[in-house]
Amino acid sequence: MRTLDRKPGKYGQIKADPFLTAAKFQELERKLDRLRQSQPQAAAEVARLAEMGDFSENFAYQHAKGRLRGINQRILEIEHQLNQAEVIRPEAQTNTVELGHTVTVECEGKQKTYQILGSTETDPRRGIISHNSPIGSALLGRKVNETIEITVGSKKTTYTILTISL
Repeated sequence: MRTLDRKPGKYGQIKADPFLTAAKFQELERKLDRLRQSQPQAAAEVARLAEMGDFSENFAYQHAKGRLRGINQRILEIEHQLNQAEVIRPEAQTNTVELGHTVTVECEGKQKTYQILGSTETDPRRGIISHNSPIGSALLGRKVNETIEITVGSKKTTYTILTISL
C-alpha cells in the first residue's frame, strides 16, 4: 500500500502548550486508563478477525485494525501530553495577573470575566482564554486598575482591570 507524501500543515511545527490545570491532568489520566483497558479487547478482536483469512477483502478486519491503530495513537499522544505537562498552580497573590487567575475587566462600559489557562483548555464562551491569545497575553503581569490597549486587526480595544482572583 502506498502512502502519500504530504507537506506538513500550517500548524505542524507548533509545539503543544504544556500548561494544564490539575483537573484536566486527572481527566487525561482517566482517559488514558480507559484507552489502555480497551486496548486488549481491540487487539483480541483483530486477532479473531485475522483468523478468517483473506485480509484484502475482510472489511471487519480492516475496520478493527484501524480502530486498534487509533487507540494506540491516542495512547501515545496522551502519554506525551502528560509527560510534557506543567500543572498550573497560581500563586496565592493577586497583585498581578498570572496563569490560572480569573480577571474581571471593563471593556466599552461592560464587565467581562476571563480565566487565563493553557491553550488546551480554552473555551471563550465560558470565559476561559489562553495565555497565548491577544487578550490573555496582554493581561499577564498587569495589576488592578491598569488600562491596556489591544489591537486585533484594525480594531483597538481598551481594557481596564477591575479585579484579580484565584
